[in-house]
Amino acid sequence: MQDVDKLGKAGERVKVRDGFSRNYLIPRQLAVPVTEGGLRFLEAKKKRAEEKRLQEKETASKLAERIGAWTCVLKAKVGTEGKLFGSVTRQDIDAALRKEGFEVDKRKIDLAEPIHQLGEYRVHIRLHSEVEVQLKVIVAQA
Repeated sequence: MQDVDKLGKAGERVKVRDGFSRNYLIPRQLAVPVTEGGLRFLEAKKKRAEEKRLQEKETASKLAERIGAWTCVLKAKVGTEGKLFGSVTRQDIDAALRKEGFEVDKRKIDLAEPIHQLGEYRVHIRLHSEVEVQLKVIVAQA
């Protein structure tokens, strides 16, 4: 029913000793015995998980379209030669996204290193395992 380290992934059928299944896996609801009812339960759970994954993907796709059409403009104080006082980080981008009404987990914003210069940048955001979008970020002088 769930992934178990060094044993198997959710949905797989594995052979284990009776004591391990009876005393560890089944009480912790990590597995079900291979019976007709257990297999039906597992198939129903797989189907629900697949439906949930498809709905999450659809929601992420819609959000990706909205984010892709939006340009994030961040204002920052600038010193000589266009260098910023400080930097633009994923927290700044996350705050701008939230201000616009986009609910994105800041850990999903893929910013390799903070931005230290004025200019236009492309930032990858992974909304779902199969849905990724590029956000156009413009760092301008305040």
